[in-house]
Order: sequence, then structure tokens, then C-alpha cells
Amino acid sequence: MPSFTTVFSCMKLIRNILSYSLSVLFYIVFGLLLLLFDPVQRICLRLFGYLAHKRSVDLFNVLVLRCLQLLGTYYEVHPRTSIPNNVPIIIVSNHQSMWDIPPLIWFLRKYHPKFISKIELGKKIPTISYNLKYGGSVLIDRKNPEQAMQQIAKMGGYIQEHNRSVVIFPEGTRSRTGIPKPFKRKGLKTLFEHAPEAYVLPVSISGSWKLQEKGMFPLPLGTKLTFVFHPALAVANYDPDTLIDTLEKTVVSGVISV
Repeated sequence: MPSFTTVFSCMKLIRNILSYSLSVLFYIVFGLLLLLFDPVQRICLRLFGYLAHKRSVDLFNVLVLRCLQLLGTYYEVHPRTSIPNNVPIIIVSNHQSMWDIPPLIWFLRKYHPKFISKIELGKKIPTISYNLKYGGSVLIDRKNPEQAMQQIAKMGGYIQEHNRSVVIFPEGTRSRTGIPKPFKRKGLKTLFEHAPEAYVLPVSISGSWKLQEKGMFPLPLGTKLTFVFHPALAVANYDPDTLIDTLEKTVVSGVISV
């Protein structure tokens, strides 16, 4: 009769083989989606306008979620609030991996989420770069603080005018261990200043860091991603520093550390 150690080693080997095999399958399908939706987005925006383009982006992102399910990835969403309608919304979230983005776009699609992204993502990435450049998001040069603040101010004005939403990750960069980093304040304050009628939606993300724990390959099996949407707060009801303190405590409180 095989020993427990032998059985455990065999199970680990099988899991590793599955992880490598399914990761290859995932990236093939993901790559095809990137190539397919790049021209689809362009056609939608140029021929049919903003809403058609937005729907193509929504479809792309829900298909990415389904692709991740090839790896046994699953999602838990905990809405602890009703999100206000017809107001600008600033979505403030911790950031654990690139795989935070598709769920936020899909789960919050009603609110037309835009992004404050590093300028490098606006170059030569099929589908993603086009959406960031022409879908309402802004690209910031992290080496040029003046340009970055100008773009964030522009985004504040955009959501104020159109009653849409923007996602900002105040940590500045993703946490590779899942433990939230301290919030940076200047970008948030700039958004508050230029979108004074906005509500701020704190979001806590847990688990997505595990998808990139070993880099981009292989991807692990059976990862749970948890999204907690906390009660929205009106910018007008707080001074900026108090609001940021409250947001940071709220977001961190909902992050699962395991």
C-alpha cells in the first residue's frame, strides 16, 4: 500500500501538470480574445459610437472571467451597499494583480468604470491599449507628476460631467502579497476637487494576488477572488484627509489576508 507521502507527491504532480496544461489553454484563449476584440472595439466605436464600444468592452471582460474559470477560478461578491445612480462615482480599491480589472469592469458595468492607468499600458497591447486610449480612461506618466495630476484632474471633470465612474488604486502599485500598502493622497484629493458631487465607493479585493504569485505562468488552480463593495460616501460630507483616512480603513478592513 503506498505511503501517505507517495500519494501526496502524486497528487501534487497531477495538480502541477493540470496547472501548466490549463494555463497554456487559458493563454491561448485569452490571446485570441485580445486579437479578436481589438478590431471589434474599433468598429463599434467608429461606426456605432460610445455605447456600442462600451458593450464590446463589457463582453470582452466577462469572457476573460469565463476564461479564468477554466483554471477553477471563482468569484464571491459581497455588496454591502446600494450604489447611488446618476452621480459621479470614485471607486477606491486595493490592488493585487492585473486580474482585478476584468471583474471590476463587469461587476460595475452599470456605472461605466474608467481607469487611471500607467502610460505604458496604452502602447501595443491589443484591445486593452485601444480601450484605455479611446474609451474614456486616462494614461499617466508616473515619472512626470505634473502630467499625472493634469490627467487625474481631467478624469475628475469627465466623471463630474457625464455621471460615470473612475477606478483608482491609491496604493500606487499592486501588492504582491495581498497585504494593502499605504494610500497615496494626492491623486484622491485631485479627484475630490474636480468631482465635488461624487460619491466614493470603497472596494476590498482579496485573493487575486495568488494568480500572479509565481509570475504570469503557470496560473494556480481553484483561486477564489472576493470583492466587497462597502457603503458609498459623499465627497461633500467630508474634508479630504478625513475621507481618505476613512476610505483606507474601510478598504483594509475588508481584505482577507490568507
